Amino acid sequence: MSDNNSVAFVRTETLPQLPPPASQAGAVKWARENLFSSIPSGILTLVSLYVIYLLVAFVGPWIANGVWNTDSLAECREVLDGTTGACFSVISERWNQLLFGFSYPVEHYWRPGLAFILLFIAAAPVMFFDLPRKLLIFTGLYPFIAFWLIWGGTIFTPLFALAGIMVGYLVYSRYVKDSFAMGFFGGVIAAFIAWYIGGFIVGAIAPEEPFLEAVQSRNMGGFMLNMILGVTCVSLSVPLGIVLALGRQSDMPIIKWICVCFIEFIRGVPLITLLFVANVVLAYFLPPGTTFDLILRVIIMITMFSSAYIAEVIRGGLAALPKGQYEAADSLGLDYAQAMRLIILPQALKISIPGIVNIAVGLFKDTTLVSVISMFDVVGMIRGPILSSTDWNGVYWELFMAASVLFFVVCYGISQYSQWLERRLATDHR
Repeated sequence: MSDNNSVAFVRTETLPQLPPPASQAGAVKWARENLFSSIPSGILTLVSLYVIYLLVAFVGPWIANGVWNTDSLAECREVLDGTTGACFSVISERWNQLLFGFSYPVEHYWRPGLAFILLFIAAAPVMFFDLPRKLLIFTGLYPFIAFWLIWGGTIFTPLFALAGIMVGYLVYSRYVKDSFAMGFFGGVIAAFIAWYIGGFIVGAIAPEEPFLEAVQSRNMGGFMLNMILGVTCVSLSVPLGIVLALGRQSDMPIIKWICVCFIEFIRGVPLITLLFVANVVLAYFLPPGTTFDLILRVIIMITMFSSAYIAEVIRGGLAALPKGQYEAADSLGLDYAQAMRLIILPQALKISIPGIVNIAVGLFKDTTLVSVISMFDVVGMIRGPILSSTDWNGVYWELFMAASVLFFVVCYGISQYSQWLERRLATDHR
């Protein structure tokens, strides 16, 4: 006779999953892994929190008690009446000078503002690959549209500049099949000839009253000037850096040594020296009576400076590629231009993204050096017209904080985009 109590119990369903321990989930887990993973890490975390507390305890009331609606520093101090507080009134009163300088016509602020908005539309098809390629047509036209909007004057100037670019491209596409060097230098020479002829034509047919009022370069200033220099120089230095990197690896001795001498000389000279050359020395090499726009001279010098550094970054990307990639291009029967455009450069540029972005961010911040050659960018406006006025003499932290915020927003945006691009291209999996 069997005993029913000896039959083992068999569960037919699984037990519900228990929650993880409190120390292994949520904010507690994150803090243990990132802030208190070890004794030295915990000590550094506590010290950092104490430093942050001191900064907040000092800066917090200073910002919270800030004054925004007075007409001078003396009135700010009367309103504060001895309490700690910032005088943000200088920003609310002089914001237009911080952004556009003190000489750009107030009634035409919409022109650089529109150019700034169009910049995002023009950069979108280059930055994001999923957009229709037809938008690249507007990207190519944007530099000429932005020039006309900001500087104004006759519409024929940007039109003939565009015509010169098209003539140079046609010459390049005609001769690049025979020789890359012949096509490149032929296109450059053809473009300069077209611009030279176009200059005479513009002078002959330019109307006396253009559709947009002309604004002289000496009237450019504020953060607008930093944006003009930064965007233009970065856009020009990347293709020029690619050409210099390819020229340094060329088998033609003359081309190679020209690129090597240019890169090494520019990298050995401080940027501020080149800016003084653009401001003073360059005029001595021009014919008497010739006017060469200062902004154009500065753009040339900054572009030369940054292109030399970008060339070395791209050369590192080219050197990182295995030799088999070059052999694969040769086995497919591709010529030099096709191999570089379709196989070599896409991989080298993908590797070089962090270095190029690092140079671009540094270059954008270095545009503030133009203040030493009497160009009133945002730092030049702070050090010059604003602080020299009797109403705001003595205001420093508020103005430089505003400038820092402007530069931080742009540089942080560039950095975040580069990180997104690296993830999109999977640069760690070549």
